[in-house]
Amino acid sequence: MALPYQVATLLYCFGERDEILLLERAQEPNRGLWSPCGGKLRQDTGESPHACALREAHEEMGVTLAHEDLRLTGIVSEHGYQGQSHWLMFLFEVRRRFHEVPPPHREGRFAFWRRDQLDGIPMPETDRARIWPLFWNHRGGFFSAHCRCEPDGSHRWCIEESRPAQP
Repeated sequence: MALPYQVATLLYCFGERDEILLLERAQEPNRGLWSPCGGKLRQDTGESPHACALREAHEEMGVTLAHEDLRLTGIVSEHGYQGQSHWLMFLFEVRRRFHEVPPPHREGRFAFWRRDQLDGIPMPETDRARIWPLFWNHRGGFFSAHCRCEPDGSHRWCIEESRPAQP
């Protein structure tokens, strides 16, 4: 059976002291879990990943970003996520620092977290185990990873490209 492809962007935003700005999701997928904000690309209009990231920043956080405020850090593809679709996600680090928490939104509420607090908050397990470590190791560099989501709930990961940040 062929599954549809979903294309999305995720925005990795930081505060003045490098705290991570996360969204506690009020909608599926990942309702009740903390993750970077972002959303689905408008494929019917031919929207680019950068344009999607800029639009999502405005819609969810109320900020207007420019293309130069974004840095593509990674691409993650997921095969057969929850047996419902395939995903292609573009992970952008937002270069602009945030000075305050954006107001609550229909998608959820925001909060800043220190890096050492991430293990203590509810988040998707693949984010905790795979995507965050890839992001930290490639912040300032680039990676591409593929995850095969198996029917039994297990995941098989493959790093397809890795260019860690230069010291």
